[in-house]
Amino acid sequence: MSNYLAIASVTATLQKILQSTIQDDVEGARVTTIRPDGVGRSTPETGVNLYLYRVSPVNWRHGDLPSRRSTGDLIKRPQIALDLNYILTFYGNEVELEPQRLLGSVVRTLHSRPILTSEIIRDAMEDSAFRYLRESDLAEQIEQIKFMPIPLSTEDLSKIWSVFFQTPYALSIAYQASTVLIESDEIPKRALPVRQPRIQVVPYKPALTEIVTLDELAKIWRLSPERPILANSTIKIRGSGLKGDITHVQIAEIEVLPQEVGENEIILNLGSFPEDVLRPGIQSLQVIQRHSRDQQRIVESNVIPFVLSPTIRNLRIVEVQSGIEEDLREVELIISVTPTVGKTQRVALILNELSLENPEQYNIKIPNRPLDTDIMTVHLRDIKPGEYLVRIQIDGVESLLTVDTDAQSPTFEQYIAPKITIS
Repeated sequence: MSNYLAIASVTATLQKILQSTIQDDVEGARVTTIRPDGVGRSTPETGVNLYLYRVSPVNWRHGDLPSRRSTGDLIKRPQIALDLNYILTFYGNEVELEPQRLLGSVVRTLHSRPILTSEIIRDAMEDSAFRYLRESDLAEQIEQIKFMPIPLSTEDLSKIWSVFFQTPYALSIAYQASTVLIESDEIPKRALPVRQPRIQVVPYKPALTEIVTLDELAKIWRLSPERPILANSTIKIRGSGLKGDITHVQIAEIEVLPQEVGENEIILNLGSFPEDVLRPGIQSLQVIQRHSRDQQRIVESNVIPFVLSPTIRNLRIVEVQSGIEEDLREVELIISVTPTVGKTQRVALILNELSLENPEQYNIKIPNRPLDTDIMTVHLRDIKPGEYLVRIQIDGVESLLTVDTDAQSPTFEQYIAPKITIS
C-alpha cells in the first residue's frame, strides 16, 4: 500500500520519464504539470503538459471489506484504490510539426515502458526537484501501476476542453494510471502473541511436507502459529524421497550441505548459511538433489515456506527528553537485531506497557534504511513513562518475547523480556 503522497508521486514519476525522452527527440522541449489554460500563459511553448483531470475509485479485491468492528475498533487499515486519468497536451511549432513529433515520442515511450517499476519510482523520488515527495512509499506498493491509453472521440476531447479548461483545443491524448492504492496511517492495536497451532501442508513428489525447529525454545513456543525459527536454529525438514546422491538445501538461492540426510528427514543448522544471506520474514526452502557423476543433473523438490523470526540482540536507550506534554517523553533507542534487515523491508517497533492499569501500546513505523543493517536507531515521540515489552516487526513477522519458565517465579509463564524502562 501507499501513503497520501502516492498520487503526486505517480505524476512526478511520469513527468521524469517523459522529460528524459522528449528532450532527446525535440530540442528544448519540457514537461510541465499545470492546468492547460492557453499557450504563452502557463503551458510550455514547446513541450508536453501533463494534467490529472479525473480520479476514479475502483473496486480492488477485498479492499472494500469493513475496516472497523461494530464497536468502532480498527480491524485493518482503511484503504482505497484509485485510477488516475491524465490529459497530455502537446505544444510547439506547428510548421515543423513539433506537437505531432512530441505525441509520437510520448506514445512510443509509454507503449514500450507502460509499468512504473519500484526502481523507476525510487529514482524519481530521489530527484532533488521532488524533495517534497521524499516520504512517499509508492515504490513499496505490491501492485504495479500501469499506463494505458484511453480511447476518446473528438466529441469527448471537446467536452473535456470546454468543461475543464474553457480554452481552444490543442493536440491531446488521454492516459489512465491503474491502480494506485492509498492506505490510512491509522494502526490497529496489536495484542500480545498467542501460542496455538495453525498448520497447512501441500505435498507432492518429491515432496517437502513440514519444517520444525529442534531448538529448546520450541518447547516454550510449540503451539505458536508462526513457528519460532531463528537465524541460528537447527531445523528438521520432513517429507519423502529426500535422499539423493548429493542432497543440498537451498534458501535465498544459496545451497548448503545439511548436517544429516535421510529418506524422510533432513537436519539443517541455519547457521550454515553465510551471515548476509538470510533475512527476517517469509523464506522459501527447497531440496536440490544432484547426481554424483553429473552435478548438472538435478532433481528439485517442491518449495515450502517458513517464517524466520527476527531476534532483538540488544536494546539501548541513548537519550530521553521531555515531550510536547510534560508527562510524555521523547526517546532515542538503538536496536540490534539478527539476522540483517534488508534496506527495503518494512520495519515497525511494538511497545506494550507492563501495567495493569490502562496499559499503553505503541506501534512505531521505522523509516527505510539506505543500506542493509543489523543496527537501527529509532526516535520515539510522545511516549508515556513506564516499563515496556519490546518487539520488532519486519515484513509482518515479529520477534519473540522471552517467557519466564521458572515455576517458582511470580512471573511464571509470563512475558518478561526484552524490555525497556522509560522514566
